Amino acid sequence: MPMPSRGGSCSGKFGIAESVTRAMTACARRSNIVVGLMERSPDMTRWLRRSSKGHKAVHGSSPHHHHHKHDLQSSSHHHHHHHHHRQQHDLHSSTSDYPEEEPTYAFNPTKLFVFGDSYADTGNLNRLVGRSWKVPYGMTFPGYPLGRFSDGLVFTDLLAKYFGLKSPLPIQWWPLDYWEHATFGTNFAYGGTGVFDTASSDPNMTAQIDCFEGMIRSAIFKVALTQSSVALVTNSGNDYDYYLANGGQISGMVLFIYKVVNQLVANLKRLHAPGVRKIAVAALQPLGCLPQVTSTTKFQSCSQDDNVLVKYHNSLLQHAVDKLNNETSPSTFVMIDLYSAFHSIIVNSTTFKNPMKPCCTGVSSKYLCGNVDANGMKMYTVCDDPSTHFFWDTVHPTQAGWEAVYSTLGPNLDQIRV
Repeated sequence: MPMPSRGGSCSGKFGIAESVTRAMTACARRSNIVVGLMERSPDMTRWLRRSSKGHKAVHGSSPHHHHHKHDLQSSSHHHHHHHHHRQQHDLHSSTSDYPEEEPTYAFNPTKLFVFGDSYADTGNLNRLVGRSWKVPYGMTFPGYPLGRFSDGLVFTDLLAKYFGLKSPLPIQWWPLDYWEHATFGTNFAYGGTGVFDTASSDPNMTAQIDCFEGMIRSAIFKVALTQSSVALVTNSGNDYDYYLANGGQISGMVLFIYKVVNQLVANLKRLHAPGVRKIAVAALQPLGCLPQVTSTTKFQSCSQDDNVLVKYHNSLLQHAVDKLNNETSPSTFVMIDLYSAFHSIIVNSTTFKNPMKPCCTGVSSKYLCGNVDANGMKMYTVCDDPSTHFFWDTVHPTQAGWEAVYSTLGPNLDQIRV
């Protein structure tokens, strides 16, 4: 059975008296990014300075193009879903305008901790090599690449907005001079990672949780504070891609799915141990409907064989989540049904003309969105209006796609607030 690598994680035992800098360095040492202020990209530094001054976002749109000019993780998008009234948020400001009375919830988290992969990463990936830091990523929000695998906002941002919180700062953005962002939690997710080691050299989920535990031990986050927090966990298929790319056989996939889910459940238990009040774990999306699969049918039909295996993963995970909830009081774990949300949008959407056709694609099978050749010539094409596409690239939704998912998930998200 593959074991999760713990190398290069935050597993060192930090003392209360040790500096925040030491804890941050330990968390970051498996990635090539340097967290020092002077080594940051100009865009990152610009945003951090504006955010620390409470910079207000500027919202602009036209009737045909929903492109918004923002500074990082500030947004004035309006979202409607189920009985929640329209909310206006700056993603790094906890102030909200509620034109109508908001529902009363039993649980109102004050922090969001995020673990997983590119469906949740908001800027941890190495900016020198990660495609999420290349043009045209970020073209809708914030208007330039800043580490999200989309043209704009991703699921983490929308979940934070749902709770009225600022989108938590990526762990790789943690310099001492902006430590106050810890108030809103932290994003430990790295694009390309899984519960086990993958092609990515960045921290897998075990190492991400090691980092979180180290920050609790070093008193950056107190255990008492985690009891008012919520965790988001995404596991979006990188383990399975790596398994198949390295000679794994379809005949062994059922057993491997069992191992992946078992490790994922072990991770959920670790997050619950220090007292995280609610843990939202994402179901696996319909991998057979991703453009990287449906391109063989000109983006017309999903692979049912792939989706059968995805459903097996989700059924095992749902069973495990139900069992965990029977063992905790009050119930702690909520499964976020990305499979049904993605599938219903792909099958029924009238907003997206061809939901499986991505906005941004490589000019041939050798290239991906954001790739350039040796001469700097772009080797991709990008659509005029990402808001008309559900998928941004061959794997990830657009901001509009994530907003459609968020709207579909309304009642499911409410379970986190119970």
